[in-house]
Amino acid sequence: MTILSGSDTIKELTVEELRAKVGTGMEIENAEEHMLLSMGPQHPSTHGVLRLLVELDGETVVNLAPDIGFLHTGVEKSMESKTFTKALVMTDRMDYLSPMSNNLGYILAVEKLLGVEATPRAQVIRVILAELARISSHLVWLGTHALDLAAMSVFLYCFREREYILDLFEMVAGQRMMVSYFRPGGLWRDVPEEFEPAVRQFLDFFPAKIADYEALLKNNPIFLDRTKGIGVVTAEQAMDWGLTGPSLRGSGVNWDIRKAQPYCGYESYAFDVPVETDGDVYARYRCRIAEMWQSLRIIQQAMDRLPGGPVNIDDRKIVPPPRSELGHSMEAVIHHFKLWTEGFSAPVGYVYQSVESPRGEFACYLRGDGGPKPARVHFRTPSYVHVASLPFMAKGLFVADLVSIIGSIDIVLGEIDR
Repeated sequence: MTILSGSDTIKELTVEELRAKVGTGMEIENAEEHMLLSMGPQHPSTHGVLRLLVELDGETVVNLAPDIGFLHTGVEKSMESKTFTKALVMTDRMDYLSPMSNNLGYILAVEKLLGVEATPRAQVIRVILAELARISSHLVWLGTHALDLAAMSVFLYCFREREYILDLFEMVAGQRMMVSYFRPGGLWRDVPEEFEPAVRQFLDFFPAKIADYEALLKNNPIFLDRTKGIGVVTAEQAMDWGLTGPSLRGSGVNWDIRKAQPYCGYESYAFDVPVETDGDVYARYRCRIAEMWQSLRIIQQAMDRLPGGPVNIDDRKIVPPPRSELGHSMEAVIHHFKLWTEGFSAPVGYVYQSVESPRGEFACYLRGDGGPKPARVHFRTPSYVHVASLPFMAKGLFVADLVSIIGSIDIVLGEIDR
């Protein structure tokens, strides 16, 4: 077998030398006839710094080994050195396309450990923002997935609409992406007055945009040829591999954390869980498109029922006092100082909290030892599980189909290398 060396010369390598050069233990079935292709970590279709070591027989994928770790940040370990509140900012950096989902999963775990529950107004606002984040994430997925398959117009339109959602995030949190808006016991602050009309305006114009995306793709022969019948996963295989989210529901399994293990009052909202049965790339595409329609239903209901009242619980041991009190209340100053320097102490114990992120089941295992910092934090991220299924999905297909499959499982490297 031959590969291009760093000195731009072709060198013959034995199987042993080849394994040493690529740095993996992947078994090569026929090193004399098969080609080993290093796809990434600088490759547009991997959607991040993911390296795939692909063994090819001509254009057919014989074997594949994901090589991760290029974006490792040590988030879980770093959170153990911060207070429960300050550790929140680390969760934004995992799934950086849907930081609201990360924030929500972690904050719900902290609240479960503390034995508190957010106010009704805070719960509804959390639902609104979580569903807006789902739509925003799906717009990035749809735009880049379509661009990978030569549909450039969809990419431009999706990012145009995503800007509106990011403006809403900036309106409430002061940040477009790394929001850190949810806090233990509630929210950083209440939403401004202009938030409600801005969301209702989005609800008015966005349905027509989803219809436009579908119109551009449903009769596109290139898109259909490269998605239908590609990367087929049966329901049993999806469950064996631990797939969740649209990757699981696209194979016919009706499982959504918002329905199965409701949080933030999701059990009181009327919405359907989109399920497809073909299990291919196109089925996963259909699931995500349908999810955007369902998110609009949820947001509409949440806006109609948005109650008044406070957005934070009345517990100064957990929630800082309002800034308006700091100028005339020494007790408020003391609570503020203690919370931001030492933090609050959580009881001894551990909790596990799951939420339905745009990519699937995002879960947080959190253990407290009685102090103000987490004793252990671990995240179950869907991208980490899904990337492990790539060898199974791609085997026997063309290398060009690998681009479609990667896009269909919608991985984010920030939550893989954590």
